[in-house]
Amino acid sequence: MGQYILAHDLGTSGNKATLYDFNGTLMGSTVCAYPTLYPHDKWVEQNPNDWWNAVCESTKLLLEQTKIPNTAIACVSFSAQMMGCLLIDKNGDPLRNMIIWADTRSGAQEKRMIDAVGIERGYRITGHRLSASYSAAKLLWVKDNEPEVYQKADKMIHAKDYITFRLTGKVVSDYSDASSTNLLDIEKKEWSQELIRAFEIREDLLPEVYPSTHIAGGITAEAANLTGLLEGTPVVIGGGDGSCACVGAGVVEEGTAYNVIGSSSWISLASRTPLFDPAMRTFNWVHLDPELYTPCGTMQAAGYSYSWYRDVFCKDEFARAKEQGISPYRLIDNEAMLSPPGANGVLYLPYLLGERSPRWNIDARGAFLGMGISTNKADITRSVLEGVGYNLKVILDILQDQYPIDEVTVIGGGAKGRIWLQILSDIWQKPLVVPQYLEEATSMGAAVCGGVGIGAFPDFKVIHKFSKMAEKISPNPQNAEMYQKMYAIFNQAYEGLLETYQALGALSAH
Repeated sequence: MGQYILAHDLGTSGNKATLYDFNGTLMGSTVCAYPTLYPHDKWVEQNPNDWWNAVCESTKLLLEQTKIPNTAIACVSFSAQMMGCLLIDKNGDPLRNMIIWADTRSGAQEKRMIDAVGIERGYRITGHRLSASYSAAKLLWVKDNEPEVYQKADKMIHAKDYITFRLTGKVVSDYSDASSTNLLDIEKKEWSQELIRAFEIREDLLPEVYPSTHIAGGITAEAANLTGLLEGTPVVIGGGDGSCACVGAGVVEEGTAYNVIGSSSWISLASRTPLFDPAMRTFNWVHLDPELYTPCGTMQAAGYSYSWYRDVFCKDEFARAKEQGISPYRLIDNEAMLSPPGANGVLYLPYLLGERSPRWNIDARGAFLGMGISTNKADITRSVLEGVGYNLKVILDILQDQYPIDEVTVIGGGAKGRIWLQILSDIWQKPLVVPQYLEEATSMGAAVCGGVGIGAFPDFKVIHKFSKMAEKISPNPQNAEMYQKMYAIFNQAYEGLLETYQALGALSAH
């Protein structure tokens, strides 16, 4: 057996190929970008052949850069974007571009699904709200609008499943990706006959599903020639990026929690059972470990809020940062520190893209509140960082209702901002654990999944040897009272603006 694991992370903007040894050491990584297509308003698509070309190119580049021979690769595994809809024919050829997670064209189909079974029943079966964001509504859109494609289709699969097919010739999926379809019975871990009948979907379109650690097959001769990998190398299915990030963050025991701070942000934990929130504010994936679930809440505009603020209001910081050869975020963070906790009463509501969990309100909009004649830029800057923290606390509180959370591991690009992390720790009054690898969590989760799949690792707890803690940030109890008051006002402000959001949404619809 080889001593290295090749993990591919098929994201929205490109594929990241990484190599780890059996001690969890990152040996190297390469990224190959691919385009996202926007044919119409609300339509977001990608060409599956672009993924395949990126996987082939990044694999060859990585082997070349690291000087590691293909005979030393023990297995290949995957992390990938979820909630998509790719239809392939009997030969495995795509019949159209994949409709990806960000596509929301299928609003009419979402309504039909809810009418068919009821939103509460759909949530209880799948662990998710029935939504245009998920695969089932997208599949129904194809059925309604491209019936010839629907009839010709042999299977509906996800991004990693297509690459698995190109590598092995086998069409399979895993529980984590299947839990992003609105079609999986999340407790039975099988396709829901009730939903298939209610939605009038062809059952034969759904692939066989297995644990993420299942070996789909070996690299074919054709794939070996195109990727530079050795024929016969095992391919482990892997999982959706949310579940892979969970493992990469070290969240592999019940009750442990993590937060990803990227463009969007989510808080999730590991649980033996799905968490069914009475208000349906959170949702559930299946963990890479088939004995666990990952109850989760995702907000839309976390890092997006900060980058939007940077681009619109911080051109001076941009210019100075360029002169000094540093990140503009360092200067913006320093400015935020000039304002006290609570930002002198300024509130930012981070709803630039509507909101998923916990609000589930597509009409929600961003807002600054509480500004007076003495308000300065530092107050507004700090309010942006705090507003994201308040919104995430809503999710954290929901999860904490069922599971005591002692600390939160933070990963993602936003976790590089030490000042932002201190603000989050103070708002949540939780210690934050910052691991050594912040932006490799998904690929590391996929690598561990591959290692468990081939028997190189006994279980997912091996991640604790790989993902070392770099720092722990403790909350400042002196700031607890101020943030508790501002958090209550934050929620009051959202509720108070509901009618305004609805009126603005109706206006923009015309």
